[in-house]
Amino acid sequence: MKIKAIRRDCLEMIKQSAKELHPNAFLALLSVGEKKDVISELVLLPQMIYGRRHATFNIYMAPFDRSIVGTVHSHPSGNANPSEGDLLTFQKHGRVHIIIAYPYEDDTWKAYDYNGEEIKLEVMD
Repeated sequence: MKIKAIRRDCLEMIKQSAKELHPNAFLALLSVGEKKDVISELVLLPQMIYGRRHATFNIYMAPFDRSIVGTVHSHPSGNANPSEGDLLTFQKHGRVHIIIAYPYEDDTWKAYDYNGEEIKLEVMD
């Protein structure tokens, strides 16, 4: 099923998390709830590493959960375009990926499919 939207409260949590970790990068997994086409939750894993130029996670710490559909991470640099490393991650870890760039506001995030092509997600209340 194609992911069509993200819940406003989930986007707010992404923005706040990125702001709190700045200048380090934020990283989490994205999960859908009852509506299988709407991102509604963040999944934080143990042993995540947040650095100034990268954030990483141990995929073996992730639960086997079909509701996990992709990743979200921040770019403290202010550029929401994916790097080569991001594109590799996209291909390995889900169907939809969000990059939120500094200053982490409503107009500084972009969503991408697993090939790194930009996609549009509606923000739902």
